[in-house]
Amino acid sequence: MARTQIITFDPKIQPTMTSTLRVETITLGDELLLGIRENAHLTYLGNQLAHHGVEPSANLVIRDNPEDIRLFFSDAWKRSDLVITTGGLGPTTDDITRENIAKALDEELVFDPTIESALKERFSDLARPMPEINLRQCYRPGNAEVLKNPFGTAPGLWLKKEGKILVMLPGPSREMHPMFEDQVIPRLQKEGVFPEIDCYLQIRTAGIGESTVAEKVEHLFEGKDELLVGYCAHAGMVDIRLSSLNSEVLNEQDLHNLADACRDALGEDFVCLGDRTIAGVIFRELRNLDKTLAVAESCTGGLLSSSFTEIPGISKVFHGGAVCYHNDAKVQILDVPESMLEQHGAVSEEVAIAMATGACEKYGADYGLSVTGFAGPTGGTQVLPVGSIYLGYASPVGVWAKKIQLRGDRDSNRRRAATAALDWMRRKLRKYKLEEVFAAAESGDFNI
Repeated sequence: MARTQIITFDPKIQPTMTSTLRVETITLGDELLLGIRENAHLTYLGNQLAHHGVEPSANLVIRDNPEDIRLFFSDAWKRSDLVITTGGLGPTTDDITRENIAKALDEELVFDPTIESALKERFSDLARPMPEINLRQCYRPGNAEVLKNPFGTAPGLWLKKEGKILVMLPGPSREMHPMFEDQVIPRLQKEGVFPEIDCYLQIRTAGIGESTVAEKVEHLFEGKDELLVGYCAHAGMVDIRLSSLNSEVLNEQDLHNLADACRDALGEDFVCLGDRTIAGVIFRELRNLDKTLAVAESCTGGLLSSSFTEIPGISKVFHGGAVCYHNDAKVQILDVPESMLEQHGAVSEEVAIAMATGACEKYGADYGLSVTGFAGPTGGTQVLPVGSIYLGYASPVGVWAKKIQLRGDRDSNRRRAATAALDWMRRKLRKYKLEEVFAAAESGDFNI
C-alpha cells in the first residue's frame, strides 16, 4: 500500500495528518480569534511546511491571554517535535507571548544588549527616538538564539530544548515571511527537519472545481511512495502541491515527470507550474505577441486593472483600464451607445462587447477585456438575478461575449468575476494562438 497522502490546505479547515515528525503552529492575537483579521499565517506556514515535505499536524489560534498561552503552548510542546508561534513579540502591553512561553518552559528571561543595539540602530536609521517601551523586546529566554528582524523591531527567537525546537516569529507578514525563509529554513535544513534538496512543485489550475481537478489527476498518484499531495482552492483557481517526503526515493525529476502527466490530464484547465497569476500568464503571452491590452469594468471596480498592475514590467503590455460603473460613464468614456444601453441594459452581451472594444479604442490597445454584471446584494432582475455577469473580449481575430452565473456574496462575486474574465482571456489566447501569431505578423509587429 503506497504512503501517498492527499491533503487539503484551506485556511478555514484544520487538516488532520500523520507524520513521524509532529509539527504544530500557534498563531496568537485576539483579532485573529475574533475574525477581525484573516489568519494568513496558517496558509503561509502550511504552504512552507508542505513545500519542504513536512506535514503540519495542527494549528492553534489563541487569544492574548497569559493563562491560555501557557496552557495551549504547554500542550503543543508535549505533543510536538517542532512548534512555530507567530505574534505577540511587539513592545505593547498585549504582546505577552515571549514572557509566557518562557514561563511555560521554565526559562529565565535575560536582557540581551545585542537586541538593544539593533533596536537603537533601527530607530536611528528612521531618525526617531526609541520609546522606552521597546526595551521590553530586548529580553529573550536564556537558551534562545535571536533571529534578526531587518523589517521591524520584534526579533524572532530560536530555542532547542528537550530534543525539540521552538521558533517564535513576529506577527506582521512583511517581517515574518523573510525571517522564516532567510533564517528559519536554513536552520531547519541543518537540523535535518527540512531536506536540503527542495523537492516541491505547484500546479495551478483555473475554471474547474477542486473535486473535478482531483478526478482528473488522482489516478496519477497511485503507487507513488513518499508523495504528499495537497489541494488549495481559492477564487476560481485550484492549486495542486506535490511534495516529496524522501528525495532519495522520489526526487525532483520524478516530481517534474509527474507534473507533466498532470498537465496532460488537465488540458486547457492547466494554467502554469508555480504560483504565477493568470494575469501573469496573459502578460507573457501578449509580450511574446508584442501586443497590448486595455480593460473596462463595472462590478469588479478595478480588480482587473489591479491584477495587471501588480506585475513588474506590465507597462510593456497594459495600456490602461476604466472603471465605468454608471451608464453615463460607459457612454462618455467607452462610447457605448445610449441606444444599446436602453435596448439591452448595462448587463448584457452587447454592452460587454462594446465595453471591450471601447477600451481598445480609448487606450489604443490590441486587446480589450471587460466585465459587467450584478455583484449583489441588490440590482438583479428576474431574468438576470444577482450574480449574473457578462464578460467581453476583443482581439485582432474577433470579438466575443460570455455569460457566467455566480452564487456568492458581493465580495466573492466580484473576485470570482475578475478571475473568470482573466481565465477566459487566457483560454482564448491559447485556443487562437496560431491565428494571433499570424495576425501579429500581418500587422508587421511580430517576426515569425
